[in-house]
Formats: sequence, C-alpha cells, structure tokens
Amino acid sequence: MSDRKIPLKVTCAIIEKEGKVLAAQRSERMSHPLKWEFPGGKLHEGESLEDCLVREIREELGIEVQPLVSLPPLVHHYDHISVELLPFICRIVQGEIVLHEHSEVSWLEPEELSSLDWVEADVPVFRSYLDALERRVSSSLGEV
Repeated sequence: MSDRKIPLKVTCAIIEKEGKVLAAQRSERMSHPLKWEFPGGKLHEGESLEDCLVREIREELGIEVQPLVSLPPLVHHYDHISVELLPFICRIVQGEIVLHEHSEVSWLEPEELSSLDWVEADVPVFRSYLDALERRVSSSLGEV
C-alpha cells in the first residue's frame, strides 16, 4: 500500500485564443523553476472547481476566463506530493495578461505544445487536450 497522501486538487486552464493555446513558464523562484505549465492552482475548501480556476487565473495572469469544457482529471505522483490536476479548456473574457508569478507566457499552435519543457504533471494534460481537440475536429468533420 502506498504511503502517499491524498492528492492535492489543482485546477489548470488550457486557454484557447484564435486557434492557439497559452503556456506559462514558471519563474525561477517557483517549484519546478522555468518549466512550462498550464496556469491554475489549489482548490480551496468549499470552492467550486470553476470558481477556483477563475480566481487562480485572475491572481496569476490578471485576466478573467470562462471555463468551457472540463477534461478528465489526472493524478501525478511526485516524490514529495501527489496532485490531481483538474483541467478546463477556457477562453479569455476580459483583460490583458499581466504576469504576477510566471516568467513568461507563450501562445502556441496545439501541435507545438510538445516542444516545451513541461512540468511532469502537465504532460498528460496537454496530451489529453490534444486528444480532445482531435475528437472535436473529427466530430465537426463528420457533421459536414
């Protein structure tokens, strides 16, 4: 039996804009320095997943987002902690990005996501996103 604690619930935003996806680079003072991630953060007690995501993105990037689609949760075990990532595909509804925690952000074509040095926990998130994107494209082609 594993001695790992119950995973920490963490929301993350896959923000889409004009066919591109936002990736954020962690600053040097954060854990996993200079790795790339989908921004987001820890769920507070009594908070809905959507409210957590909106709050975290406002705090980290200074923008308002609207969660559109949730993707399946993914659990990742680090040596010191386990996290359950709760990803949402989102869109920006207001504001301009201001970096409060990250060193930079980049808008990438979905197929460019694998070129970044991601935080380990986010690798299956971007793969899940690409799978969801492929299903969206396939289903829209099937409607023609």
